[in-house]
Amino acid sequence: MTKRILVPKTRCNGTMSEAAFWSFIRSALRQKSRWWKPISVCKLNARRDYKGPNKRQKYEYQCKKCKSWNIEKNINVDHIIPAGSLNTAQDLPQFVERLFCEQENLQVLCTTCHDAKTLKEKQSKKKP
Repeated sequence: MTKRILVPKTRCNGTMSEAAFWSFIRSALRQKSRWWKPISVCKLNARRDYKGPNKRQKYEYQCKKCKSWNIEKNINVDHIIPAGSLNTAQDLPQFVERLFCEQENLQVLCTTCHDAKTLKEKQSKKKP
């Protein structure tokens, strides 16, 4: 069994590592970005009234990539230019600028297309 390397806990009165601290900040910013008005406008532009058999469903949304219609649970509002990473204080201004962007940098994607795009971005980031 390999021994775990302990990382110094330098933040929050010695209770958080640097990685945990920046993860906390990133999570809080992403949580607040859900109420950013251009995101709701982007969803509104991709929406139409649902005319199917499910009486409880009011709307459906069109994926920008595959053009399929999906329920709200199966869509994501995606940043065309990714918000990027937030690992240091130097990353903060650019991350906030890209996260809280205007509608031109946002698109509605179905879960399948969003997962494929995210995987492709992660793989391209790993390659030198």
